[in-house]
Order: sequence, then C-alpha cells, then structure tokens
Amino acid sequence: MASKKKKAAKAGAGAIAAGKAATSNPYVQRLANDEELRENLQTAFESARKAYERMSNGKGPAKALFDDKKTQRELKEAASSLKDAADALRGSKAKKKRRRGGLFTLLLVGAIAALVLNEGLRKKVLDVLFGAEEEFEYSSTTTPSSAGAGTTVNA
Repeated sequence: MASKKKKAAKAGAGAIAAGKAATSNPYVQRLANDEELRENLQTAFESARKAYERMSNGKGPAKALFDDKKTQRELKEAASSLKDAADALRGSKAKKKRRRGGLFTLLLVGAIAALVLNEGLRKKVLDVLFGAEEEFEYSSTTTPSSAGAGTTVNA
C-alpha cells in the first residue's frame, strides 16, 4: 500500500511542477492575458474546421481545394489568423507600410501625363534624350521630264 501512496504523491508532485512550469511560460502567460491572440486562434480553428467539413463532404479534397471558393476563403482566413497569432506570440508589432512606392507611382503617372498632354515639354525631353532635331530641306536629284507633263494619252 505504501508504494501506491508514493506513486500518487510523485504523480501529484509532477502535476504541480508541470502547472508551475506552464504558468511561468511566457507563451502561456500571453495566451492567458491577450484577448486578441485568443480571438485569432479561435478564428483560425473555426475557419480550418469549416474548410475541413467542406473538403470532407464527398466531393474529394482536391476538388474542394481547387474549385470551391468558400473552402479557399476559409483556408486563407485560417492562415491569416494563424499568422496574426504567431506574430502576437512573438511580440512583433505590425510593420508600418512605407508609402514611398505609392508616392513614386503617383509622380511617375503625373510625369507621363504631363508628357502626353504638353507638346512643348515632350519636345524638350526628346531633345535632351536624343539631341536636337536637325532641320534640313529635301532637294530632288532627278528632274521631271517636260515631254510627259503636258501630253495626254488617248485610248
């Protein structure tokens, strides 16, 4: 009987040690305290469950993955929620998107529109890129024949 009590005591001590280790774990602490993290995990679970149900409805998983837009949407939502949860667990903040690309694109579109609409600006840009346009007069090396100019052909 004493050995059963010792085993029970060891098991209890192990459970207490596991509980203490779990409560001191920063991931468990963040999961307990962060409402948004729990919502992301719950959303990911629900979306994955819905996608699994749609894939196991008898049509086959391949057809559900490639043809069913709802399944694709659910899987995308699950992946997005898991990514957000992982970012929250790591403690990384959402990166601020740089707007330089948008500003550059706006400037480029404006410059193209100005070149298209303004002929003077277009000529200046072409002169800068390819050099000034040379002016020349065309003179023919052949002379028109005078015999065929005034004669009409009767047919």
